[in-house]
Amino acid sequence: METGTISRLLQPTKVPSSSFANFTSNSSICCSQKRLMPACHSSHGGREMNSDEREITVLSSEPTLKKSSVVGGLSLHRPVHKRDVVGKTFCSVGLSTYPGSIVESSSQTAEEKIGVLLLNLGGPDTLHDVQPFLFNLFADPDIIRLPRLFRFLQRPLAQLISVLRAPKSKEGYAAIGGGSPLRKITDEQASALKMALETKEVPANVYVAMRYWHPFTEEAVHQIKRDGITKLVVLPLYPQYSISTTGSSVRALQNIFKEDSYLSRLPVAVIESWYQRQGYIKSMANLIEQELHNFTKPEEVMIFFSAHGVPVSYVENAGDPYRDQMEECIFLIMKELKAREINNDHTLAYQSRVGPVQWLKPYTDEVLVELGQKGVKSLLAVPVSFVSEHIETLEEIDMEYKELALESGIENWGRVPALNCTSSFITDLADAVIEALPSTMAMSPSTGTEEEVDNDPMQYFLKMFFGSLLAFVFLFSPKMVSAFKKNIL
Repeated sequence: METGTISRLLQPTKVPSSSFANFTSNSSICCSQKRLMPACHSSHGGREMNSDEREITVLSSEPTLKKSSVVGGLSLHRPVHKRDVVGKTFCSVGLSTYPGSIVESSSQTAEEKIGVLLLNLGGPDTLHDVQPFLFNLFADPDIIRLPRLFRFLQRPLAQLISVLRAPKSKEGYAAIGGGSPLRKITDEQASALKMALETKEVPANVYVAMRYWHPFTEEAVHQIKRDGITKLVVLPLYPQYSISTTGSSVRALQNIFKEDSYLSRLPVAVIESWYQRQGYIKSMANLIEQELHNFTKPEEVMIFFSAHGVPVSYVENAGDPYRDQMEECIFLIMKELKAREINNDHTLAYQSRVGPVQWLKPYTDEVLVELGQKGVKSLLAVPVSFVSEHIETLEEIDMEYKELALESGIENWGRVPALNCTSSFITDLADAVIEALPSTMAMSPSTGTEEEVDNDPMQYFLKMFFGSLLAFVFLFSPKMVSAFKKNIL
C-alpha cells in the first residue's frame, strides 16, 4: 500500500468556509470522544447540531459595526476579510495560578454574572501524562479526519500513534523541564484578564478550558454552571481560526451545551478570531521591535515568522481560512513595523507537520536551510500563531530550529517571546470581550436528524463490515506498515 493511501484517509470533506459549518459539517463526527483521564472526570456527548444560520449586527473586533454570523446560538466574530522553564514565570503581572483554573469576581450583581471562557490546547503536566495527552489529541476527528466509513478506527488509530510517538515526545518535554507550562501560563492570563476587565468596570469570572488535557472543557463548563453564570463570552487563545484549533474546541463546547437545559439557554458569544485587532498587532510589533535592538545591526535581520501548520486539504478541501488569515496577519504586523520605519525583510513558514499528507508550505526547517544558503546571517524567529510559551516554542523553535539555523550558516539568532501576559495584549483581549457581550444569545435546539441517520442498524452493520475489511487490508499491508513508520513516527 502506497503512502498516498493514508493521505486519502486523512482528506477532509468540503464544507463552506464562510460559516460555522467549518466545525459543524455533517462530514465530521461531533460526539465528544472518550479520553484518557482519571475516573473522577466524566465526559459528555450528544447529537450533531444542525445549523440554523441568521445574521445580526454586533460590535466587532474593529471600531465600526460589522456583521456577525450566528449559528445555533453562537455569535461568531469573523474578521473582515533548551530553555529551563521549571518555576519560570512567563507573565508580566505578579499573580498566582488559581486552583481549578477559575478566576472569580466578587463584585458581580445578582442580576447578571458574566463569564469568560478561555480555550486552549492543553499539554501534559508530567512525562507520565504524555501518552494519554497524545491519545486525546489524535482521537479528535478534527485532527485526524477519517472518511465516514473508517471513523470507527479513530480511537484504535489514536492509541497506536500515541504509543509509538510517546517516547520521542517525552524527550521534548523532558528538555523543557518535564512537562508543558501551558496550563500555568493560561491560568496567569486568566488572572490578568480578570483584572483588566475589573479595571474597565466589567467584573467577570474567567475560566480555562483545555481541549486535550486538564482542565478539560467539561470541567470548566461544570464550574460555569455551578457558579450560575448568566452571560458567557468564549475566547479561544488562537489568533487565527482553524478547524483543528478553534473549530475543534467550539465543537466540543457545543456538544456539552446542547444536552443541558440550563446551558442551552445560556447567552453565549464566541470570538472566532482576533488576529486583525490593533491591540494584538501592536503588541506583536512591540515585541519584534524590542528583540531587533538586541542585534548589532538590526536593519540586516531577517524577520522569520513561524506558524503552526495544518494539512493543505483542510484549506483547499474543507475551506479552512487559516492560511488566508495568517498571511493577512503577517501583512498587518509588517505594516505596523513599516509605520515605525522598520523595513526589514521578512518571510513566513509553517512548522510542526506530522504524517504523510502535505501540509502548508513552505516548511520552517526547509526555509531555514535555504536562508543560510542564500547568505542570511542574522535571523529573528517570531512564533506568530502562539500566544503562550509551550513545547513548540521552547523546544521546537528554541532548540531544534536554532540548531538547524546555526548549522546552515546563520550566525546571529534571536527569538521573539510569546505574548503571554503582555499588558497591552491582555488589555486588548479585555476590550474584545466587552465588545462581544451585546451579541450573546442562547443556543438553538438540535433537530437530531444526523443521529437518526447514523443510528440506522443496517447502515451501521454495512459500515462496520466493509470498513473492517478495508482496514484489515490497509493496516496489514507491508507497504502500509513501512509508510506508517516513516511518516507518522
